[in-house]
Amino acid sequence: MKILGLIVNPIAGIGGAVALKGSDGEEIIREARRRGGVSPAPGRAEFFLKALRQYIGSPFTLITCKGEMGENEARNAGVFPQYVIPVGGVSTSADDTKAAALEMERRGVDLIVFCGGDGTARDIMDALDLRKPVIGVPSGVKMESAVFSVNPEAAALLAAKFLGGVLSTVEREVVDVDEEEYRRGTLRTRLYGYLRVPDDTDLLQGAKAPSPLTEDEKEAQKSIAKYIVEEMDEDVLYIIGPGTTAKAVLRELGLTGCLLGVDVVMGRRLLASDVSERDLIHLIESHSGSSRVRIVVTPIGGQGYIFGRGNQQISPKVIRMVSRDNLIVIATLNKLLSLPKLRLLVDTGDREIDLSLSGYIRVIVDYRRELVVKVEPGLTVAQWGNPTGTISP
Repeated sequence: MKILGLIVNPIAGIGGAVALKGSDGEEIIREARRRGGVSPAPGRAEFFLKALRQYIGSPFTLITCKGEMGENEARNAGVFPQYVIPVGGVSTSADDTKAAALEMERRGVDLIVFCGGDGTARDIMDALDLRKPVIGVPSGVKMESAVFSVNPEAAALLAAKFLGGVLSTVEREVVDVDEEEYRRGTLRTRLYGYLRVPDDTDLLQGAKAPSPLTEDEKEAQKSIAKYIVEEMDEDVLYIIGPGTTAKAVLRELGLTGCLLGVDVVMGRRLLASDVSERDLIHLIESHSGSSRVRIVVTPIGGQGYIFGRGNQQISPKVIRMVSRDNLIVIATLNKLLSLPKLRLLVDTGDREIDLSLSGYIRVIVDYRRELVVKVEPGLTVAQWGNPTGTISP
């Protein structure tokens, strides 16, 4: 019987929707909780395990950690661990993650699945290096590393295929950003090393690729921004997502917002900057009687996500209030053509919203120039069923 290890970081992603851009450090965690921040990791862990039960045919042994680091989520998903590692508790740390990974290695696990973000991936790498294969279930804020599945259900299929002997492994990048600099609006990404993951490019997300700072790219961003500004209506509330392409719209208006946050514009003036999910809901509700609302986003380079990576402030509730019809996607042609399989992805954590966003959408790539691109919710059990049949380890 194959042995699966599960590690859940119960504070991963807690700062996303409340505009804190991460969860590194006790002070940030306290502030996130004060603002009402909630980690998506426990729910995504349950989702992963429930999907895994649909994909995998034979019983498997689960080793996990106590409480919110895996035990609770496993029992809620109807999977009962053979052994619970006594680490974690009310407050968890990087040391808990590392200790759990080393204990799982000692107990001979075949695969470790972790629910967290780039920081959790670094902790796993520090503990294990390349000695054990892993899968990251995306549960953080940014998730720029290439060791994450496209969503929790894809992680389940990856795990089932690997434990069933269908997949080999490949080394992929672990990167992270300096969160203090990130909160100041400066993106500094560093390659920390590599982890070994099951090799299936359809089910794994790519590493984030920064937009090139060439003059041609800057000119293309400016052309897109000029077109957006020309088409703006005075009585529309515009929610502008993070990224250099999106923020070019603010520059064209002569405004300064938050490069890595979400800003709100109305009547060609900055209404609010670096807003949280709660701020957006309040602004939408307060303007619903007199104006319309539109969301302007750009995909993450190298990955293609328009929702679910680095812009959790634009939550499923916000998207539902605004609707797909009022979504504006912008990207330079170079950025769009460099995406894997020329597809856009969504992973909001709300399956209904993800599926509602799927299908073809117009992407503005230059001044009055558009390209039709497909939006995909990633693999879902409900949508795909089991394309390979039940996989037995």
